[in-house]
Amino acid sequence: MANDGRPATKVMDRQMELAFDDNQLAIMLFGEFDQNLALVEKRLGVHAVAHGNVVTLSGSGEQIAQAKRVLEALYDRLLEGHDVLQGDVEGAIRMTEAPDSQLSLPTMDESNRMQFARVATRKKSIVARTPRQDDYIRAMDRSELVFGIGPAGTGKTYLAVAFAAALLERGDVERIILSRPAVEAGERLGFLPGDMREKVDPYLRPLYDALYDMMPGDKVEKALIAQPPVIEVAPLAFMRGRTLSNAVIILDEAQNSTSMQMKMFLTRLGENSKMIVTGDPSQVDLRPGEVSGLAEATTLLHGIESVGIVEFTSVDVVRHALVQRIVEAYDRVRPAPSQGRPHTGREDGSNGR
Repeated sequence: MANDGRPATKVMDRQMELAFDDNQLAIMLFGEFDQNLALVEKRLGVHAVAHGNVVTLSGSGEQIAQAKRVLEALYDRLLEGHDVLQGDVEGAIRMTEAPDSQLSLPTMDESNRMQFARVATRKKSIVARTPRQDDYIRAMDRSELVFGIGPAGTGKTYLAVAFAAALLERGDVERIILSRPAVEAGERLGFLPGDMREKVDPYLRPLYDALYDMMPGDKVEKALIAQPPVIEVAPLAFMRGRTLSNAVIILDEAQNSTSMQMKMFLTRLGENSKMIVTGDPSQVDLRPGEVSGLAEATTLLHGIESVGIVEFTSVDVVRHALVQRIVEAYDRVRPAPSQGRPHTGREDGSNGR
């Protein structure tokens, strides 16, 4: 057994015994009725048999190596005090299956263990589940302006809000500003009942859901009603003339911004702030003939220092498996418009892949 809490291994001909020091964590790792091991078997083609705190892996050398990296990464997560859900197992498998050319930065530490990009608050820790999510988290960390583009279910909005909550909790910024084009209301929010927050709540529900996942509910509520607000709801049409400093500013559903709205929004960026712009170019609700500000911006700003552009595809869908198949079916009939080459904000101008 390893003395540092890490699993010990014994390698045999096309077999490997992987032993874990903590029996209780090993049970959690393997899953109820070994369902996590069954998923690893199905996805990687390896055979896995658990005996107490030991799992025997059988298969080709590559299959065994991949399964070992998956189980070690998940065990490390358990050692850190986090749960391992089916989605975490799926994510670890996706990351180990990805060719090195798809990863923006090395994902192996000095002991050859998988290291995934993550966003953590005191309430929750989110680990990248696809190479593109890994790219996205790293881009948000190193760039002042990041575009996350792609279909529903890829985590682009959820990760953006999680990242903002983490910066706020650490004290790196003083506030979070959530914005979204109110296209369905024709930007005529004055005709809707209630105060400003009540008018736009239906449009920002996905962002609120992510906030409540990452922060205690009472803290979210206090931040929303504080004066000045720590978490502010600001419809895109109401952003003109502001300079936003010491903040994380998120523009969601940006495919529904016009060219002029996008320019106006991007030029609000102030000192010690980050902007994260998310959108799905296949779901534009603008009037015929209007240019999507998202499509234009990602083309014009490609290659600019401190700007990260990460493009998700149906492969990155991390919701129900059926969502990925739905996205792929629609893409076959109606391909999304080109957004320019993906770029992750590397200062040397490379895309890091």
